[in-house]
Amino acid sequence: MKRSITIGFIIIICFILQSTLFQYLALAGIVPNLLLIVTMSFGLMRGRREGMLVGFFSGLLIDVFFGQVLGPYAFIYMTMGYINGFFHRIYYVEDVLLPMITIAVNDFIFNVIVYIIFFLLRNRLDFGEYLINIILPEMLYTMLVTLFFYKLLVRINKRLKISKEVNIHD
Repeated sequence: MKRSITIGFIIIICFILQSTLFQYLALAGIVPNLLLIVTMSFGLMRGRREGMLVGFFSGLLIDVFFGQVLGPYAFIYMTMGYINGFFHRIYYVEDVLLPMITIAVNDFIFNVIVYIIFFLLRNRLDFGEYLINIILPEMLYTMLVTLFFYKLLVRINKRLKISKEVNIHD
């Protein structure tokens, strides 16, 4: 129960930061995708199920507050969390390279899917401009934020594991 509340709190804080504070820290109109970082992190640290759940609720928040239709972002984030959960077996806490590569690939795929759903299907065909002006800058900015934010999530996850082990032994 404590883990669920903590993760819910993390998702809400990241959503608020991404939609408010980071709007003021935008570089060329680009904001890092904190919810994707959280989804990726919990997928790597906790596995497919938890990655999928964190992704679903992260995407649902975006759908509810910013989407025109309920579901696309929830599905995209949920799928990303589930796929990241496959890397749980080869994940080492000390390794920073895997999360950096994973977030780069995730952000790229996420933005390509968003382009297809929200732009290509509306006959906006200039993918090159979208790639150069949106995808690549966001990918780099998100990777930079991941360097710092990921370590915080790892610490929180370690404390949740320790807390769970203490409760089991009592």
